[in-house]
Amino acid sequence: MKLQSYFDSETNSHKSFELPGARPHYNPDRPGQVEHIFLDLALDIPKHTCKGSCSIRLAPVRSGIENLTLDAVNLNIHSVEVDNVAQNFEYDGEQLHIRLATPTQVGKPITIVIAYAAENPQRGIYFITPNEHYPNKPTQVWTQGEDEDSRFWFPCFDYPGQLATSEIRVQVPQPLIAISNGELINTEDAGDGKIYHWLQREVHPTYLMTLAVGDFAEIQDEWNGKPVTYYVEKIREEDARRTMGKTPKMIEFFSEKFGYPYPFPKYAQVCVDDFIFGGMENTSTTLLTDRCLLDERASLDNRLSESLVAHELAHQWFGDLVVIKHWSHAWIKEGMASYSEVLWTEKEYGKDDAAYYILNEARSYLAEDSSRYRRPIVTHVYREAIELYDRHLYEKGACVYHMIRGELGDELFNTAIHKFVQENAHKTVETIDLLRAIEKATGRNLLFLFDQYVYRGGHPDYKVAYSWDADSKLAKVTVTQTQAKSGNNGNKNDLFDLKIPIAFGYVKDEKFSEFKTFTVRVHEQDQSFYFPLAEKPDFISFDLGNYCLKTVALEYAIPELKAQLKYDPDPVSRIFAAEALAKKGGLEAVKALSEALENDAFWGVRSEVAKQLSEIKLDQAGVALTKGLSDRNPLVRRAVVNALANIKTTESYTALKELLQAGDESYYVESATANSLGSMMNSATLKDKEDEAIALLSTILRERAGWNEVVRVGAIAGLSQLKTSPVALNLILEYTHPGIPQALRLAAIRALGTISTGQTANNVEWIVEQLADISKESFFLTQVAVVTALGQMEIAKAIPVLQSLANQTPDGRVRRIAEEAVQKVQKNVGSDRSVKQLREELDLLKKENQELKSRVENLEAKSKVNSPS
Repeated sequence: MKLQSYFDSETNSHKSFELPGARPHYNPDRPGQVEHIFLDLALDIPKHTCKGSCSIRLAPVRSGIENLTLDAVNLNIHSVEVDNVAQNFEYDGEQLHIRLATPTQVGKPITIVIAYAAENPQRGIYFITPNEHYPNKPTQVWTQGEDEDSRFWFPCFDYPGQLATSEIRVQVPQPLIAISNGELINTEDAGDGKIYHWLQREVHPTYLMTLAVGDFAEIQDEWNGKPVTYYVEKIREEDARRTMGKTPKMIEFFSEKFGYPYPFPKYAQVCVDDFIFGGMENTSTTLLTDRCLLDERASLDNRLSESLVAHELAHQWFGDLVVIKHWSHAWIKEGMASYSEVLWTEKEYGKDDAAYYILNEARSYLAEDSSRYRRPIVTHVYREAIELYDRHLYEKGACVYHMIRGELGDELFNTAIHKFVQENAHKTVETIDLLRAIEKATGRNLLFLFDQYVYRGGHPDYKVAYSWDADSKLAKVTVTQTQAKSGNNGNKNDLFDLKIPIAFGYVKDEKFSEFKTFTVRVHEQDQSFYFPLAEKPDFISFDLGNYCLKTVALEYAIPELKAQLKYDPDPVSRIFAAEALAKKGGLEAVKALSEALENDAFWGVRSEVAKQLSEIKLDQAGVALTKGLSDRNPLVRRAVVNALANIKTTESYTALKELLQAGDESYYVESATANSLGSMMNSATLKDKEDEAIALLSTILRERAGWNEVVRVGAIAGLSQLKTSPVALNLILEYTHPGIPQALRLAAIRALGTISTGQTANNVEWIVEQLADISKESFFLTQVAVVTALGQMEIAKAIPVLQSLANQTPDGRVRRIAEEAVQKVQKNVGSDRSVKQLREELDLLKKENQELKSRVENLEAKSKVNSPS
């Protein structure tokens, strides 16, 4: 990798990915090959303790090794033996240093046995038990190893480059059961408990070793004679079948897609409480958050759970069968698992749904790139490996696989993926191995693509203009790469060099007829291309198929945009046309968009058209959107509700109020309606509706508890938009207390940050105090909610709370987002001394004169409601 790519973010306007303390990371030198790991454990759940022994069989890579260093964090190390001989050791709380009594000999494996205990571990293994606030919480124990957290529950060589077979024998109290990797080879009674003995015969890294314990219901399924099992809390069996029932069909699909039959003896999915991720692809035993389990109503318009199941299953090939050698190459597995969501969507729901899915993957990455930082996908410069697990790794990685597919075509893409998996099964890989597999399988060298999208940051931002010369019958298309700095044809380092298909579409008898397609090389800042055509095209489709990861602004005339919106067979191209039409504005654009909202065959386009209609400030747009509330697809109705929040008229308010009162068959539509209703109160024309809106949202909070608290979370979000209302603030605060259902409580904590920006100085200080108290809780999701809230605030007193969290949290993700939030708050507060002085003087005046304070508050409120939305 070129050194320049490490610091690519420093050469543009984007923030740097590398924070202070970032450094290059490499896998450590290997003393040998770990062949087998055997954990023999007993759990004391009330005491949150795991104790027993860890045996590691190591084949030395060379003779004469006298010292071994293992990763082991906050463990109690009782003894160390090698081949039944006690060894001297030193332990510093992070690493275990063993001084071997007999130096190693090549060809003579050694067995290291470490007796130890993990008491109240901070990471790695999690004990879930009922408490005073949540007395109905289930009793569970589960592990989470990625990235480097296995060292918190057993001593190991904790990096992905070491692959070994593994074995876990664990004693748990009745009636709990224990699930782990591989096959269950034995069970036995042990007093008032039971011992479960699992064996994983296929090699895998330590971060994929897992243990899940609970009083689970077991739902049995199968694929080609292999057990497929779903473990959930009892009474959730139907939800399990509804959520995970397509797993055997998915296994069949991915076995074919990846050219390798499912490689492990079973596949289990265990839904656990308080999980800190959506899911984790432990070898043959995926752990999932129990919040993914769908009831019947939630399944109406929730495909996220199905995508989660597909994502973690795809990892059994990409990540578990083929293992990354170093964290810097994690995009190979995370990008493909994310792209597998697209592949499954295409298989199950069709090409339009898949095209829309990958568009939203791209948008997710683009949002991070524009608002957070820009980085190369592959970099080994970071503080902790978990920092790499971002939208560049997942969503941009998925888009890169999509571009590879576009370059190769479906047949060669499948051939290349088969080659990569088959050649690297049960091995470790780096990015270069994927490139080599592609070249071996197809003869294509895609280094040019990897250089631009994987080893450097960014993407092209295209502006595309079109004109037609009727005399010469020439179509002129001008393409500008706007991400490049102007002058001297742009900064060469900012330009992309790609071949882009440009298609000219023709319509016959009110139907799409054909494309005339040309492929051009776009590599300069400004380029004009001329295309001889027999007749004027009806519309232009830039980047036919939309395989390229990019942004695009279409500068076509309204007739061409209307034709593209109506006739282009690609839903993504129709969406781009809708965006361009909305920027044009005017009645003609509203009419075209309204027609698309009513008639487009694909729900994704209708959803996007609703969003674009709300950008046009004409009464006719609101009328069209209101009609969209009756769309047959709940996903479209949700988009319409969100769009109506931007209209802010009495008519749109009444429509949403009536919808919320009557209810909708979709949880998500109701949630979006509650949120939108609150956000409409920012308009001066609706200020007199504030009390009514608060009363309605309060009723929703009291009466509509339900699946994952989706509806009540929407009500909290709506209240948070009433930024000058002390009544809304007090309602939100009621739901931040322990004992409130977790999903709702986390939403209320986050909402404190949103509502703080319009509250009085005293109330803002009070909010900070509440968040400071909550920040002392150790649960990961609670800490993230606190950081999210504080990061939205405009008061310097939020900074010490964030800094304290960053300094004390054991989780690298919390640490990073807390440090980023500090920068955001500093920006919100402002660095200009005169501004700070004015604020201090204003605060003093408020304290000295209550009447003046009241007047200033009224002025602030008026300023907020009169500001442009």
